[in-house]
Amino acid sequence: MLRNVFLDCALRYLQFPLRSFGGIVSLTLVAASASSVYAQTQTPYRSMRIGDEGLAISSQSISPNLPDLRGTGSSEGGMPTFDLDRDKLYAELADDFSMVDRLGNLVKRVAQLVKPSVIHIEARKTEKTRGRTESYDEAGSGVVIMIGTERWVLTNRHVIVGASPNQILLRTNDGREIRPTKVFSDPSTDVAIMLIDAPIPAARIGASQAVEIGDFVLAIGSPFGLSHSVTFGIVSAKGRRDLTLGTERIELQDFFQTDAAINPGNSGGPLLNLRGEVVAVNTAIASSSGGSEGIGFAIPIDMAIRVAEELVTHGKLRRAYLGVTLDPDFTANDSLQDSGFSGGALVKEVRDGSPAALANLLRGDVILEFNGVGVDNDDHLVTRVGLTPLGQEVPVIISRSGRRYRTNITVIPLP
Repeated sequence: MLRNVFLDCALRYLQFPLRSFGGIVSLTLVAASASSVYAQTQTPYRSMRIGDEGLAISSQSISPNLPDLRGTGSSEGGMPTFDLDRDKLYAELADDFSMVDRLGNLVKRVAQLVKPSVIHIEARKTEKTRGRTESYDEAGSGVVIMIGTERWVLTNRHVIVGASPNQILLRTNDGREIRPTKVFSDPSTDVAIMLIDAPIPAARIGASQAVEIGDFVLAIGSPFGLSHSVTFGIVSAKGRRDLTLGTERIELQDFFQTDAAINPGNSGGPLLNLRGEVVAVNTAIASSSGGSEGIGFAIPIDMAIRVAEELVTHGKLRRAYLGVTLDPDFTANDSLQDSGFSGGALVKEVRDGSPAALANLLRGDVILEFNGVGVDNDDHLVTRVGLTPLGQEVPVIISRSGRRYRTNITVIPLP
């Protein structure tokens, strides 16, 4: 269970950007505090006197695989034995370090390659609260990508929502300041995109479907307003879809979880693999303090690019429609008993004339696969359907009365 979650990492400040957290939207997830858990599990300390017999421990019993470094004599060349042993250990350590050093050099090269494509964002916003008007800046991050022949800055909607293009300042790694000429965003995914007219190198896009748990990743962004900061970690989990993210509902969720440090101001910045490719867009953190505690969430780049292309082409995300009502209380255990498959979404209702009705889906069917991908639960199916290209015919596998059937469904725009 997550503690308090913050919708993302955008940093809001007035005159002192390192002190104010007014722009962070609290995620309403509750759990016991870390201190209370620690207090319940910590074993009380007790002092104990050790008899002389308890101290008879040899150096061999402590470290049987290491040479005795005490040294009582000299080698043939006159060098003490312990010096030769230490030199040998240093040589072995250098061999082991070479592998780590290669990884470190790889991380540095990725950072140097991608930082010119990362943008620091400041959005000037105005809020009315209890009859009072307050203006503030909200800072976040973005990454330059190519869509067609144009350069766009990909970021999170919550970083720039409420600000017009002339109220958004984009700052590059080399200090240039530019304004976007067009801004589009989608509330159902928290994705936003801004057109720019500047010769800024675009980042290379990876394939988030190829990302595995345990893969090394880098996050680049503007934590606490400190632009173009780099952090390093791994992908901790995939398919996080049940997050309550602030007051604005993000309906289509499929987050990566990472322990790469993400803080207020990292929102919209890229999560990169060690090939220097963008694999996700950093979006939110789970935290009891408002800062990084090793639990960050990022939108997979396959999903973000799909939304971005819709925004560029149509000005909005045209979501696909299946025409069913799903049971949110249906569990993996229920599915195992029904179909032997540990996942799926239970159909409670099929709307007349909908794509599902035309494909002969019925109440009580369990949708096991959609377009070749196993369905984990109802939230997973909603996301998969919502991002399917309109008019596309997709194969669907269902379980009905314990038997599996295959049908094809052609999705249409959400009414």
